Amino acid sequence: MFGIPIEYLIIAGLAVLAVLLLMSVLARLYRKAGPHEALVVYGFRGKRVITGHGTIVFPMVENCHDLSLELMSFDVAPQQDLYTKQGVAVTVEAVAQIKVKSDTESVWTAAEQFLTKSDQEREGLIKLVMEGHLRGIIGQLTVEEIVKQPEMVGDRMRSTCADDMNKMGLEVISFTIKEVRDKNEYIINMGRPDVARIKRDADVAAAEADRDTAIKRALAQRESAVAKAQADQDRVLAETLSLAKQAEAQRDLEVKRAQFLEVTKRQQAQADKAYDIQTNIMQQQVVAEQVKVQQVEKEQQVKVQEAEIARREKELIATVLKQAEIERQRIETLAAAEKQRLMAEAEGHASAIRQQGEAEAEIIFKKGEAEAKAMNVKAEAYQEYNQAAVIDKLFTNMPEVVKALASPLANVDKITIVSTGNGDASGMNKITGDITKMAAQVPALFETLSGMSMGELFAKVRTIGDKGPKPPDSLPPSSKGAGAGK
Repeated sequence: MFGIPIEYLIIAGLAVLAVLLLMSVLARLYRKAGPHEALVVYGFRGKRVITGHGTIVFPMVENCHDLSLELMSFDVAPQQDLYTKQGVAVTVEAVAQIKVKSDTESVWTAAEQFLTKSDQEREGLIKLVMEGHLRGIIGQLTVEEIVKQPEMVGDRMRSTCADDMNKMGLEVISFTIKEVRDKNEYIINMGRPDVARIKRDADVAAAEADRDTAIKRALAQRESAVAKAQADQDRVLAETLSLAKQAEAQRDLEVKRAQFLEVTKRQQAQADKAYDIQTNIMQQQVVAEQVKVQQVEKEQQVKVQEAEIARREKELIATVLKQAEIERQRIETLAAAEKQRLMAEAEGHASAIRQQGEAEAEIIFKKGEAEAKAMNVKAEAYQEYNQAAVIDKLFTNMPEVVKALASPLANVDKITIVSTGNGDASGMNKITGDITKMAAQVPALFETLSGMSMGELFAKVRTIGDKGPKPPDSLPPSSKGAGAGK
């Protein structure tokens, strides 16, 4: 193994040592400028300002100084009183923020002014300049403006000091007034009117607030009362509408109940009417049956009367046929008239009864027809009556006529007679005389009914027994046949 000569090792060590020494020297010659400072280098290469990087400063031929670029803050408080525009002496304390500008010319200017001075000396120079400017600005303002507009004072300070600060490479970042006071209590008294005004305004505002509160409270109460009244009106209206609806519902219920009751009554009436109609129909049927029975009885009676008439006809043929024929014609005429009257009445009754029901009218008609038939039979029987029968009827009914004439007197409870004494026709005699006159009118009534005077009637009565039987030629054909048979 070959070894390295010691001479080479020594040379290598010396070389490394020389390099290390060179690097150490170079490190000491290299100067760096931080962000808060500037390096002012001057020497054989001239003057230069280094900010934000480094440079090599050769010893003995070059020199370098640090210049701080940091913000400087100090109080500006002149020892003497400052007089305002009004002549009021005030003491103003302010705070100023100043720094060196970052451009090369300003750094070099500041280096020329303050590089060899300490911080205290530099601040003293700056304070003197700013106090002088502050004294001039305060002299142009009033106490009120200084106190009430401190920002305006700071702006004027910055603008006024700008030129002087530029000449020193500085700039005013801010200027703020901390306190303004005076020995004569001007500032304190200055605030009193405002305090009084503020107090007055506060009292007025409080009174107005109380007034507004009272007004709003009254308005709220009024609105509450109005709302309550409206609510009451709405409630009453709702209750009224509810009552109206209830009344309408009750009315509709009553109407429907009345309609239902009406329909029920109508149906009940129809049922009752149907029952009555059916009852009437049944009664009509019963009456019809009774009429039929009566008709059968009448027919039997007619047959009996016809037999009696036939007998009497045969009896009277030989006696009073001629006079009976005359009387028959008259009685027949009267019977025909009576028949027409009865038929007219039957038709009138039938028309009235037809409005109540055709069935009842039919029954009445049949009844009238049966009566008419009976009257016809009676009239035919009357045709066979002689004068003796007629006179007998008239005289037999005369007491009834007189009784009917005197019947009004039977209804008189008491008669008061006032006699004047003028003859016999007064008092009780007057009453009996009137009755006698009424009875004397009865023969005239019979003469009117019979169409013959009483003398003629009595004359005929006297001749009835004297007449002989009628000759055979005057007998009716049926009688002739009967006689021939005999």
